[in-house]
Amino acid sequence: MSEKAGTAPLLVLQKIRQILECFTIERPELNLQEITRVTGLPGSTCQRLVHNLLREGFLDRDGDTYRIGLHFVQWAAPGTFGLDMVRLTRPALQRLRDRSGETACLYVRDGAFRTVVSLAETHHVVMRLFAVGMVMSLHAGSAGKVFMAFDPTARRDAVGHGLTRHTPRTVVDIDLLDDQLEEIRRTGFSATFEERDIGAASISAPVFGSTGEVAAALGIGAPTQRLTPADVGRLAPCVVEAAEEASRCLGYRPGIRNGAGAR
Repeated sequence: MSEKAGTAPLLVLQKIRQILECFTIERPELNLQEITRVTGLPGSTCQRLVHNLLREGFLDRDGDTYRIGLHFVQWAAPGTFGLDMVRLTRPALQRLRDRSGETACLYVRDGAFRTVVSLAETHHVVMRLFAVGMVMSLHAGSAGKVFMAFDPTARRDAVGHGLTRHTPRTVVDIDLLDDQLEEIRRTGFSATFEERDIGAASISAPVFGSTGEVAAALGIGAPTQRLTPADVGRLAPCVVEAAEEASRCLGYRPGIRNGAGAR
């Protein structure tokens, strides 16, 4: 078989993927001209492939617009059966622990609280203690503030429950808290020091799900003798990269995130 013959099917699949990736949560319906523009494919090629995808059930058509076909959604359903967030994000969590040297945790939210659902424990003898099943408030600590920054309902639930002061450094002023949440949205991560426990610090970033929602928060926690404000510049990129890896494992694609504002 010639090289051209061997690679041609792959090139077709790449073009099909380009077409399917045009459709997002923000733009679920597109006409042929829009698909052609977004993919950059030649008009005749794009038209031929779209018509083939329509015939085979990968796309559906309503008038002049196309969308991902219901048959395609049904075919994809078995691939999501049994998926487990903890299992899928475990490699990212372990790599973050190994890169940072500190305990890495994955949190999910329930109302005004967050719960540790997975962790990769540091090898240091002196550590900040975490355990699967630990429940903490949202407003005190980096992981909780990540939920509040990227999910308006999380801020509403936390404020509605009341901003309890855990330590002298817990932020209970709503205006200051909102300023911090805006900064977290801008930078993509949160770093806090002694807000929930004296002598403890953490850095966290959001994990997004397949439809762009905040599915979890992922971060590291350590004693303040090893994690200080001077360490944030070195460690925050590691945390953000791990959260992005975890997001990809959950099916997230950049560009589909739902808009989120805490106010």
